[in-house]
Amino acid sequence: MLNSIMEDKKELLKSLLRQIHEGRDVSELKEQFKDVLASISPLEIPLIEQELVKEGISTREIAKMCDIHVELFRESVEGAFSVEDIPEGHPLHTLFMENREIVKDAEMLALLANTLEREMKGEILEEMESVVAELIKVGHTHYNREEMLIFPYIERRGITAIPNVLWFKHDEIRAALRVLHRLLTTDTGERWEEHIKRVVEKAREVSSAMLDMVFRENNIFYPTLKVLLSEGEWRAIREQEEIIGYYKLKPAEWKSDAKPVHPYEIDTTITAEQLISLPEEVQNLLKGQLLKPDSYEVVREDDLRLDEGYLSQREINAIFKALPFDITFVDSNDRVRFFSGSDRIFARTPSVIGRRVHLCHPPRSVHIVDKILKAFRNGERDFAEFWINMGGRIIHIRYFAVRDEGEYLGTVEVVQDVTEIKRLEGEKRLLGWK
Repeated sequence: MLNSIMEDKKELLKSLLRQIHEGRDVSELKEQFKDVLASISPLEIPLIEQELVKEGISTREIAKMCDIHVELFRESVEGAFSVEDIPEGHPLHTLFMENREIVKDAEMLALLANTLEREMKGEILEEMESVVAELIKVGHTHYNREEMLIFPYIERRGITAIPNVLWFKHDEIRAALRVLHRLLTTDTGERWEEHIKRVVEKAREVSSAMLDMVFRENNIFYPTLKVLLSEGEWRAIREQEEIIGYYKLKPAEWKSDAKPVHPYEIDTTITAEQLISLPEEVQNLLKGQLLKPDSYEVVREDDLRLDEGYLSQREINAIFKALPFDITFVDSNDRVRFFSGSDRIFARTPSVIGRRVHLCHPPRSVHIVDKILKAFRNGERDFAEFWINMGGRIIHIRYFAVRDEGEYLGTVEVVQDVTEIKRLEGEKRLLGWK
């Protein structure tokens, strides 16, 4: 019976989306589907999208319809998410507060577009350029934190449609902002009136897309996260946030006694306690769901635990062989401990392992080796470089001091043929394979 109700909702929603896609008037559809929209919980919407993806509707197709989704769902999900019971500094609180800043700037962009349409003054374009320069940072901070830190927790639970659709929309917004920025900073050669028209249209498009994304996050995505993610997961997210950064705010400090839990460590099942805390509609929905959680085991037997991740000895050896440059490591005793097995520019043989590094260089250059190692050991320097022309190729030689919590462990030498790198121009964004 419950599955039948869910299927009915899904079919009605699919019918609605098809009619939107066919160009039916949104206001008519809103009235026609008012009852079904009111009966759909904010948390059901992304799960229904997940089902639509499973049935063959592409992420791109759902993303095309996203903007109209949000407008249709606006009345039924208004006020679904409250930040009042979330402490300041908590990642979810921070995301919500950032959205307030995004709304202010997106609305300012729309206001400037309306003013520009009436007055067509250059100083309005300059002000608009400043606002757009700020909004571009949303993609580097707010969106990037969601994609890199939060999406993995949802994906691990087997729910992939939500992150796929949101990321697609994020990229659409990023691309639109780049186009608008180019329009504002580049002489397009168009007539003034035509140029202003294009700027106004693109600015309105960007503003609308960003405001709709805020609504979608506040009323659909964040309520989902609030239910699914544990305090330990939020702590792990909080500890990594500053690597990426924030949009126009610095969150308060938030402390938690919970152990940080990374995506590969979570229990992907829905516990009884979690089930009880979900809205009744979602409880029923999840009972009939056949989600496929990601069961990949990150930590394997005999893996070496590194600062960021786990690797086997075999993988480490293969990685060094695959790198497009030579690496040699000299320890704190000035002894050669390791060299990579890739195609080397300067020959190395196993007999060099354990040898004093001074004896690996011609006598005429030993004083330079001594100078570098002494400066590294004393903490006076961390880097030295040279480049030479060898057979028409440019060879770049770099030395880096290797330290752990301030203690000198040795020096790594990196040798790379940069001839082709020096010839690079412009950009290459596509793979280009045949």
